[in-house]
Amino acid sequence: MIRVLVALVRRDLVLASRVGGSGALSLVFFLMIVALVPFALGPDLNLLSRIGPAILWLSAVLATLIGLDRIFQADEEDGSLDLMTASPAPLELVVLAKVLAHWLTTGLPLALASPLFGLLVALSPTAMGATALTLLVGTPALTFIGAVGAALTASIRRGGLILAIVVLPLMIPTLIFGVSAVDSALGGTVPFATPLIILGALSLIAAVVGTLAAAAALRWSD
Repeated sequence: MIRVLVALVRRDLVLASRVGGSGALSLVFFLMIVALVPFALGPDLNLLSRIGPAILWLSAVLATLIGLDRIFQADEEDGSLDLMTASPAPLELVVLAKVLAHWLTTGLPLALASPLFGLLVALSPTAMGATALTLLVGTPALTFIGAVGAALTASIRRGGLILAIVVLPLMIPTLIFGVSAVDSALGGTVPFATPLIILGALSLIAAVVGTLAAAAALRWSD
């Protein structure tokens, strides 16, 4: 099973590198939001640094939506998903591999780039490090939640808007605890580890529930 998982992840990573797309678009979209917000708020650096973590987290949530609909839709269109469904490998394993590959090409780059983008909102080094860590822990939850919506809309052309409406409310708890963790690292009343552990728990729960729910949605669509 591990060999199958690695092979499927490698396949999707190779396809993503050849085609390009969602990973680069997510980073560009992330950068656009972070760069535009300071123009709207004005030159108040104290205000920017205070709400900077929330800006980065909100930007990450919106950027994660880019390309979510293509997790299963591309394979649905060319028939690859039917072959994977009919293969001896469990469909849950296929879903897990595809979601992991998507996170490696979208969520992980967002987390790694957040310290650099944090300069645009006047974040301190401590805030940059805390934001990057929370995004690293929390973006898997966003991806697995999005995978459920992607599975539900896999057979719908131009289902991106429906996907966003379905999954955005489910991403709110991750957003709340991500921003709360950064605030705790900057001197909040709650220890930094508490919301960070909750954020990690949300990612683990989303990985289990999201994988099972996405696999069930794909079976139902057949």
